[in-house]
Amino acid sequence: MRLTDEQEELRGAVRAMLTRHRGAAAWQPLTEQIGAAGLAVPERYGGAGCGAREVHVVMEELGRELSPVPYLGSAVLTVRALLASGDESACARLLPGLAEGRTIGTLAWAEAGSWEPSAVRTEATRGSPAGTWRLTGTKTHVLDGADAEVLLVAARTPAGLALFQVEPGTAGLHRTAEVPMDTTRPLARIVLDGAEGRLLGTDGDGERVLGHVLDAACTALAAEQTGAAERCLEITLAHARDRVQFGRPIGSFQAVKHRLADAYVLVESARSAALGAAFAADEDAPGYTRCAAGAKSVCSEALSAVAAEMIQLHGGIGITWEHDAHRYFKRAHGSSLLFGSPTHHRTRVSTALGLTPGS
Repeated sequence: MRLTDEQEELRGAVRAMLTRHRGAAAWQPLTEQIGAAGLAVPERYGGAGCGAREVHVVMEELGRELSPVPYLGSAVLTVRALLASGDESACARLLPGLAEGRTIGTLAWAEAGSWEPSAVRTEATRGSPAGTWRLTGTKTHVLDGADAEVLLVAARTPAGLALFQVEPGTAGLHRTAEVPMDTTRPLARIVLDGAEGRLLGTDGDGERVLGHVLDAACTALAAEQTGAAERCLEITLAHARDRVQFGRPIGSFQAVKHRLADAYVLVESARSAALGAAFAADEDAPGYTRCAAGAKSVCSEALSAVAAEMIQLHGGIGITWEHDAHRYFKRAHGSSLLFGSPTHHRTRVSTALGLTPGS
């Protein structure tokens, strides 16, 4: 599996842009000059009509820089949810703005720390006038949820799970920015107290929609984790070459070489898993769900291990606020739990293969 020349050129453009524009300031040039927000949006809605591999490239570069831009929540979760809903009217109304990066979207989905569709307890009841719905419940870990202009909410109706759009200023909607461990990943808590919502797609089709979004989310996040792990290894290798102990660079010691070699294997294994999921998504492979869940598990554990090794091999400087090591360490542990833990996704893989515990 290898990326095309065009996809590698996209990587170079995104990396150069993130080098010139740090932090949240990168969002405008990424969307206006590269069109990153519209990569996965079909051309008929103003996007580029690309696939998971192009999203993979962008997410990997964002992971290297720990960029706080709202790409994952807006360009991945929100876009995929709208497309999966099959609501042509909503797509025509919302996707052009999301593709241009003029509006930021988010999907309020998780409850009680779970992203599984079966965990959704937010209720939607028919309101007045006819055709309106009233939503009541609490959502946690909502990406960029405090500021997003397009807010999609998963809620349960008498017919089953469904997807709704809630206007940001509507009565009964309360959004609070959370203080996460990883400060480079803006999260919010959303409380709905009879907030008015507009049904998207078909009532009762939410299980299928969220299942599709979960696979896309895991695939994109695996790419981000791969990029972050690769950058951790680069920083650690540079330190091992420059740091001198007992008259020699510490990278010349056999024990350090072994640890760096193990970290390299983890990074390359993560890259293979993440790319495999992206290729499976673009090819609509029958085993895509297994690939996405497997990639999330492998890449989560790889980043956690490599980030921890970076701190260990840097010694005392690695645990100070002045060094970037702690930022990668926090991203590693925050992203490991985002969309479900590695253990949870290994269970998904075993279930998809028809295996049972102990078999």
